[in-house]
Amino acid sequence: MWPYPKVLAHRGGGTLAPENTLAGLRRGMAAGFRAIEYDVMLARDGVPVVLHDPFLGRTVPGSGHVYDYDALELAAMDAGSWFARDYEGEPVPLFVEFAQYCKAHGIWMNIEIKPAPGYELETGSTVARIAAAMFADDIGAGRLAQAPLLSSFSQVALEAAREVAPQLPRAFLMSELPPDWERRAREVDAVALHVNQRHLTRAQAQAVKAAGFGLFCYTVNEAARAAELLAWGVDAFCTDRIDLIGPDFAARAGG
Repeated sequence: MWPYPKVLAHRGGGTLAPENTLAGLRRGMAAGFRAIEYDVMLARDGVPVVLHDPFLGRTVPGSGHVYDYDALELAAMDAGSWFARDYEGEPVPLFVEFAQYCKAHGIWMNIEIKPAPGYELETGSTVARIAAAMFADDIGAGRLAQAPLLSSFSQVALEAAREVAPQLPRAFLMSELPPDWERRAREVDAVALHVNQRHLTRAQAQAVKAAGFGLFCYTVNEAARAAELLAWGVDAFCTDRIDLIGPDFAARAGG
């Protein structure tokens, strides 16, 4: 059973706004989305920030790694002008402020934990601890579908998240499903597998569902492929093309 939204805006605004920014989030909201996938990693001082790349240069001008800077230094950097001049000065969000904005506006979150090498345990535990505190009321009342879903490619990060916040649901990210996917998912008590849609087969989708897991795909940008995946039993997906694939796509496609 997948209790979460079925179509998520990838990194906020998909290809219509700078990724992993409040401006991107607002763009996704303007398109009707109330569910988002985004990435979190730790700055040098251990404060989590919303960024995808572990290094500067693509979405944020500069050089070096994210963990070469404190969070407030990163928050003062420009994460918008790479996308368009209209977004110049859009800051790198702190995780807490970004998540609070989502919660205040009823945006469900799939938070991808993206630890820098060697920081898997610290990143997983920090993100999970903050998310659990932020949603303590929902968790205490049994409204787990309101709480974020934590996902990661890192088994260590997922294990750390489970250690500090076992009540928060977890999903194992795997680009391609390895032969031992079920064992690995059960080792972290994952509720779902998140896979690259390009590598998924119908038989794999059926196997994941038969094993009792939720199944989520990234990143689906063609309506025909989205419909096919839903027909295979895929529960949900994220998309960059929020202009082509709306939040109600699954309902309209019968998924």
